[in-house]
Amino acid sequence: MENETFQFISNDGVCWRDKKKAESSRISSDDKDVLPMLINAQGATCLTLSSKGEKEDTRIAINGIPADLSLIKDQTMGTMETGLCSLIEPSSPDYLLQSDQSESQPNMPGKTWPQSGKETHVLVPGVPPPVVNVEAVPQRAENGYCGLNGDNRVTYDTNEPRDDIDGRPRQRAVWGKKVDFLLSVIGFTVDLGNVWRFPYICYKNGGGAFLVPYALMAIFGGVPFLYMEMALGQFQRTGCITVWRRICPIMEGIGYAICIINCYVGFFYSTITAWSVYYLIASFATTLPWTSCGNDWNTELCASPFDGNFTNASVTPATEFFQRQVLGSHLSTGINDLGGLKWELALCLLLLFTIVYFSIWKGIRASGKIVWVTATLPYFCLVVLLIRGITLEGSSMGIIYYLNPKWHRLLNAQVWFDAAVQVFFSLGPGFGVILAFSSYNKLHNNCFRDALITSSINCFTSFFAGFAIFSVLGFMSVQQGRSIEEVTPEGPGLIYIAIPEAISQLPGSTWWAIIFFIMIISLGLDSTFGGLESIVTAWCDRNPKTIGKHREIFVLGVVCFIFLGSLTTVTYGGQYVYQLLEGYGASTTLLLVVVLEAISVTWFYGLGNFTSDIRTMLGRTPSAYWQLCWSILSPAMLLFVMVFGFAMYQPLTGNQGERFPVWSIGIGWCLTVSTMACVPVFALYKFIVTPGTLKERIRRLTSPEEHPDHKTSYDSSSVVSV
Repeated sequence: MENETFQFISNDGVCWRDKKKAESSRISSDDKDVLPMLINAQGATCLTLSSKGEKEDTRIAINGIPADLSLIKDQTMGTMETGLCSLIEPSSPDYLLQSDQSESQPNMPGKTWPQSGKETHVLVPGVPPPVVNVEAVPQRAENGYCGLNGDNRVTYDTNEPRDDIDGRPRQRAVWGKKVDFLLSVIGFTVDLGNVWRFPYICYKNGGGAFLVPYALMAIFGGVPFLYMEMALGQFQRTGCITVWRRICPIMEGIGYAICIINCYVGFFYSTITAWSVYYLIASFATTLPWTSCGNDWNTELCASPFDGNFTNASVTPATEFFQRQVLGSHLSTGINDLGGLKWELALCLLLLFTIVYFSIWKGIRASGKIVWVTATLPYFCLVVLLIRGITLEGSSMGIIYYLNPKWHRLLNAQVWFDAAVQVFFSLGPGFGVILAFSSYNKLHNNCFRDALITSSINCFTSFFAGFAIFSVLGFMSVQQGRSIEEVTPEGPGLIYIAIPEAISQLPGSTWWAIIFFIMIISLGLDSTFGGLESIVTAWCDRNPKTIGKHREIFVLGVVCFIFLGSLTTVTYGGQYVYQLLEGYGASTTLLLVVVLEAISVTWFYGLGNFTSDIRTMLGRTPSAYWQLCWSILSPAMLLFVMVFGFAMYQPLTGNQGERFPVWSIGIGWCLTVSTMACVPVFALYKFIVTPGTLKERIRRLTSPEEHPDHKTSYDSSSVVSV
């Protein structure tokens, strides 16, 4: 005979599983009958279960009444210690643990919930949960607790009708397949920066030696933040705005700041992809247009770098094609004179956003299938380009230059700063995209493994892309008779001038150009998908009954807004707008957002509560390493990056080294302030509208005001109300 006693404490919500703590309430029984439950003076209700160890002999006594209970498959009293504690659907007001009805009456199953008040119901061990939306009360015990999401009681928020009780199930979408989620995250994190920025800063900052600070910054900064956002989104199951109501309500302004950042990034990042669309269309020619100087857009300074008459004053055909034909920058004198619209780029931009809209308008079920192409195609292209690159003359010289370690460079703080910036912006925490994508995961998905997989693939892609890029640059160096430094421009020039120039010298150059720019477009599309999905998810969760029910229309509005904002970057002076948005719209502000995010989660919500949420999902508590990174090391790393960035700040300059006018720098700082101001402005607003004393307001604004709805299913025949 085995007896098991569970103690439900109604005043603090703790379900004790420690036998010693329930020993005083343990009772015995004969082979067939179960004695009534005991109710002690402290308001603790004890539930006694007895069994011979066989499923059919199990008995349960509830409120003194013996009842049969069909336990879940293969579960006996011997395994009750690890059994689930579940929600019991109320069938009578007498079964309420506590009730604050506020002019409402306790609801009955199948009826509409009352319009105000809250009801709290007890959970019973061993009973599968019914299909209901629940908001788990964030009570945690030091040990011995059980129940759905770590609690043994559940609060129904009755301030508005519940669709599931009304017979209209309202479930959050989930990924069709696990690989859909992984490819979406990989597609977002692996972007153009992995191809054009990492190889450049790697050789610039010490070659192989740069991998040391890069790895350290990833281990102690980037990966922990990625894991934190992935776990946060998966447990809370909501977007970047409403998630703060469940963490720290006074910080809800972080969500609005993230949406503004994504808008600014969308304005200029999509333009880069539009350049690639232009190049792809231009590549469908017998002779690539950037190989010769006899075109309408060329000047007298144009000369091929592969000819003997090329001098320091000469300009390559690839450079003039990019600056004069693609951008039309010669028709603008600076940001003071943006000139007209470059209509070819505007049409490329329109085509791009049309693809984006029809990829994300139906949600993750559709976009999750599209990323099978857009996220995997870049790897195919990189492999093809690398195989071709290493067969070229001088490729080994380029790869050696890429990896040759210069250890003395590690003494330069700029190297560590560049490593931190590259890791952080590459992995992408703070954009709300990881949060949005992971919010569509199932509750018990292994987000820890996902974080390690995606971050490893991201870092490996950056390193791998360097081989493909520098094998081609080594070929360029030999062909032109110049050093690798001279043939390696920074930023967009690498993929729109240097690489196209090298491709033009290969047999079958047209096909190599098509492959290369399809890769670049795929990288850009995935990142655009993620940025817009972050905005859409945030506002759909913020307004589920209006925006959420009309997702297609809202997505169209967001896409049109980003498209109109992007038109400023496809004017003749659009490159100056691009620099302004990149420098002030999403740099320091994004770092600040992530620091505030870490502080809110680990300090206000509580590191203990956060690790308990992860334990609920994964069945184990994160190690001390992760907890130390989340609470101290990773925020400290970002603060270092911010302080160093401010110390090294320099005003923007144009293509010819000219400084941006003062008024444009002022606009840039307005962009920065418009994002950063969201946090204090919203905090002040919440403080004003929240009733109570100063102490009460602070307590309410730093404590969760709502909790996630985790839906499960059950066999109604096994439900016993208590």
